Amino acid sequence: MTDPRLSQLAKVLVHYSIAVKKGDWVRIEGNCVAEELMRQAMVEILKAGGYPMLRPSLPGTGYILYKHASKEQLEFIPPSAVVEVEKLDCRIFFWGGMNSRELTNIDPKRIAISSRAAKPLFDKMLARISSGALRWVGTMFPTQSAAQDAEMSLEEYEDFVFRAGMLHKPDPVAEWKKLSTRQAKLVRVLNRLSTVRITAPDTDLSFKVKGRRWINCDGRQNFPDGEVFTCPHENSAEGFIRYTFPAVYQGREVENVRLEFRKGKVVSAKADKAEEFLNAMLDTDPGARHVGELAFGTNYAIQRFTRNTLFDEKIGGTIHIAVGASLPEAGGKNKSGVHWDMVCDTRKNSVIYGDGKPIARNGRFLIP
Repeated sequence: MTDPRLSQLAKVLVHYSIAVKKGDWVRIEGNCVAEELMRQAMVEILKAGGYPMLRPSLPGTGYILYKHASKEQLEFIPPSAVVEVEKLDCRIFFWGGMNSRELTNIDPKRIAISSRAAKPLFDKMLARISSGALRWVGTMFPTQSAAQDAEMSLEEYEDFVFRAGMLHKPDPVAEWKKLSTRQAKLVRVLNRLSTVRITAPDTDLSFKVKGRRWINCDGRQNFPDGEVFTCPHENSAEGFIRYTFPAVYQGREVENVRLEFRKGKVVSAKADKAEEFLNAMLDTDPGARHVGELAFGTNYAIQRFTRNTLFDEKIGGTIHIAVGASLPEAGGKNKSGVHWDMVCDTRKNSVIYGDGKPIARNGRFLIP
């Protein structure tokens, strides 16, 4: 029997997050473990008058590619992928698979080859998103693998996922609209700032943000959502940060990451676990060592670390600072095939300053 929350989720994604219209060409993609959610999304897209296109993937195929492909095969971009990035109206991503750690033993340099090759396509996608020509949303399908990573039973993890999206509420869309209104007020204040400084244990990092836009993330792209972000000036990051949560990327977990920045660039990257992978990703291309995003997590329904960035970067009272590609809609100009969100817990012993004055303390904004 279908979990009724999947139907509810599909309705929110299709009719609220990407607001499918008659005639829209919509790509649905994800691991086949999410097949029931894909079906539900297809139903809602058809109801809205759109044209759904399914792109399911099979478990283990990512590992097969990185394990056996030649350099030329890793660099290959299918012509169909170019057409889709240029022509699609909407994309829905369903994340989650059978094994979240399947790429753990893959040489990170092989992953970097694919990332570099896909960079022009990635840049084109970001540009279309920024212009409003391409609407997208990504969400997590709860799997046994993700539940294990989060140290929960599958039933507990399903409840966590659906509650984070407010799907247990009678009218989830109304709840997301309320959150959007609250965050819009915060964004108006942040847009007046010229500088932001973050202080926390083993962290003192400053940015210039004047002229960059703060973006209200209210469930229309990532889902669940709950953050506000901007893209600092590319050469402005100065100082150091220790990420209190493990940094997860491409299925790899890097523990106790400490980055030092000078003139916007990572000049030192240390970690207690997987330091080689960390530096390999930072060496993917010149832009990978610069900051692409500065954000505050505002979803206070999410309070625990799950080893899934979709949720962890939204934890109410945290910050995340991504290395790599900027988001053009915020005015960012950094180009990279990497965009790696790393999360720092600022709910204790932290102060965040805007133009030299405290604007947040211990994970709570001081702004009325």
